[in-house]
Amino acid sequence: MSGNHYKGHEVSCCIKYFIFGFNILFWLLGMALVGIGLWAWSEKGVLSNISSITDLGGLDPVWLFMVVGGVMFILGFAGCIGALRENTFLLKFFSVFLGIIFFLELTTGILAFVFKDWIKDQLNLFINNNIRAYRDDIDLQNLIDFTQEYWECCGAFGADDWNLNIYFNCTDGNPSREKCGVPFSCCTKDPAEDVINTQCGYDIRAKPDSEQKDYINVKGCVPQFEKWLQDNLTLVAGIFIGVALLQIFGICLAQNLVSDIEAVRASWVPPPLSMRRLPPHSSKKASAYYS
Repeated sequence: MSGNHYKGHEVSCCIKYFIFGFNILFWLLGMALVGIGLWAWSEKGVLSNISSITDLGGLDPVWLFMVVGGVMFILGFAGCIGALRENTFLLKFFSVFLGIIFFLELTTGILAFVFKDWIKDQLNLFINNNIRAYRDDIDLQNLIDFTQEYWECCGAFGADDWNLNIYFNCTDGNPSREKCGVPFSCCTKDPAEDVINTQCGYDIRAKPDSEQKDYINVKGCVPQFEKWLQDNLTLVAGIFIGVALLQIFGICLAQNLVSDIEAVRASWVPPPLSMRRLPPHSSKKASAYYS
């Protein structure tokens, strides 16, 4: 701003460009996640029939990419442009939004600790709803298979939870070849097998319980998840603390930059009248005034 004078205040370039560089990574990553979500929806024909989004009985994993990517895009955009253009509105929006997310995470953690039994029931209900919709969406199917393979589990609390799925239930009227079976992801893995046997779970629940454990993982995913949390408590706590500290650090930097910008604006001193550029038509009036 030509001719403007500032008394002892200036914006920290280190903070400004650190916030800019940090948020541009989040911005690009957010765009990438949203792009992946849109591509997955286009592959499934959701974009040509928007009403199909609500057709599934279970969770569409693409929503995870869309929501996380959208939040990261908004935060990255506000922080990046706000820092580069020294826009206090965008910087305040960035810090407030980040503060709300931090508060929600903290509240969720406290509630999850206090209402552990309720969370367990909700997780059971969530898994069972997705078991019902297992064959309805390929992304959901892959997510359930990954979960059961990773935690070496089957169903929410046991293999019999697969009776909730119309293809795997044991009713006499079920014509499916998968009747009284489980998905291949429930099967115990043989290290010697290089090729996955997708039919390993056929008719397995028709066998006595004592024989089932030789072929499939009989433990449910809810207790296995609890066991995993207990075994990796330090790692999980470290991740949450690290994310929380990063958010607090980002809020502090944004507020510091806002304070610098506002201090510079408050200390702005207009140039003397003799240094101001006057329009040609006002030169005579100015000369008469100063004389």
